[in-house]
Amino acid sequence: MRASPPRHVGRSHRPLGAPPRRRARPFTAVLAAVLVLGGATTTAVAAPPSLSESPDRTGEHGILSVTPVTEVGSFGQQVTQVVVEYAARVDGRRLSPSTFRVEDSGYNFRFDPASELGNLVDREIADVYTTDDPARLLETDRPHRPGRYVVLELADDPNGGWTVITSLCPTFLCSVRVNPDQLTQVTQLADVVGPHGAVVSAAAPRTPHRLTEEPIDREVDRFRGGSLETETGELVYDYRLPDRYDPRKRYPLVVALPGHGMGYDGQNRGVELASDMLALAWNQREWSGTHEGVIVVAPQNRRVGKAVEGAQVVELVEDFTSRFAVDRRRVYAASVSYGSQLMWEAFSTRPDLFAGGLLTGGFPGDADEFAPIAAAEVPMWITHGTGDHLLPVANARASYDKLVAAYEARGLSKKRIAHLARWTEYGDEAFSLPDRHLAAAPTLEDPETLQWLLAQRKRS
Repeated sequence: MRASPPRHVGRSHRPLGAPPRRRARPFTAVLAAVLVLGGATTTAVAAPPSLSESPDRTGEHGILSVTPVTEVGSFGQQVTQVVVEYAARVDGRRLSPSTFRVEDSGYNFRFDPASELGNLVDREIADVYTTDDPARLLETDRPHRPGRYVVLELADDPNGGWTVITSLCPTFLCSVRVNPDQLTQVTQLADVVGPHGAVVSAAAPRTPHRLTEEPIDREVDRFRGGSLETETGELVYDYRLPDRYDPRKRYPLVVALPGHGMGYDGQNRGVELASDMLALAWNQREWSGTHEGVIVVAPQNRRVGKAVEGAQVVELVEDFTSRFAVDRRRVYAASVSYGSQLMWEAFSTRPDLFAGGLLTGGFPGDADEFAPIAAAEVPMWITHGTGDHLLPVANARASYDKLVAAYEARGLSKKRIAHLARWTEYGDEAFSLPDRHLAAAPTLEDPETLQWLLAQRKRS
């Protein structure tokens, strides 16, 4: 089956309105960048900063703090708003996008060498508004009253503000991390005045203000961190329980298996949540198509090999089903690139645990893995980009054909096989950024794929 090109969603709440202006890089440059994808004690992830706290400091020109707000979309996390706090209330009616300038790094780890991280580009400001109520600061509805907080809403644009950077490169394969020193900066180009016309902050066109607070992310901040001592060592992970989680209910569980570069390298905790939307889509109705809550766990295996990592995923699933209100008939896995290795391993060794899988831009399965998956009739939807330069589409298609052959050998009908083994190949036009290896982007942008997976049930 070949799907029609899906809608393009660049961020978790808003589509990328304009086509990307970045040219595709030569094969070697893209390969070097994309190779990072290739690929129980519970602790809370650091809480988002409280914008309601009144700092006992006064910054230059009346600015007290600068806070970034980020969102995760198809191709990763990006700064989408900047919140500037002033010492006194500001009249938002006298502000315009031209009052400020926002700059950020134009670096994107998927395409650029790390040397470009310090190169700043202008971010277009689409809207400016004020609020005096931090609890409403990040709501969709734009407030219409003066306040100490000025919100700079940035235009949808793929050029600038990405938060994921290269981490360690012990070999030609690198890992990635969230930048601990995001380069976003704000310059106030005109006077900012209060409701009665008094100047709250004088223009300072030569004084850029760097970020002073930790970033806020509506979705990422809902995850918690944990670790599990497995038979082969510690496995760190992040997980999210549904809003209003009720232990008396039963919820589907999705295991999000990230690419190679998102494996734990000792300094990149949580990057699998920021690298793309694999873990975040399941509890957002515009993608999942449902109000139903989903338990999501995203393991960060140390990259020690398919067999060990796959076994760790099995132990993690068993741990979660024992500790949380998981519907054991609805345990799923979704993968990006290298994560497919873990899915093939877990599905073939313990197919009894899983009700279905969504495998995107992945590695081919091993010869001995198709038969046990077919015997257990675990539904799998495999997707791949035609132009994938890292993992050839022919290899992925061959795995799909072998899975179909395994079902045929068992005598299943064509209709039944079509339900259990699905294939989608995406042409270049389906990618809103020219990383044709990240088939997860067009796959997860199409709500049909998420809804299909969540609809699967184990027979027993």
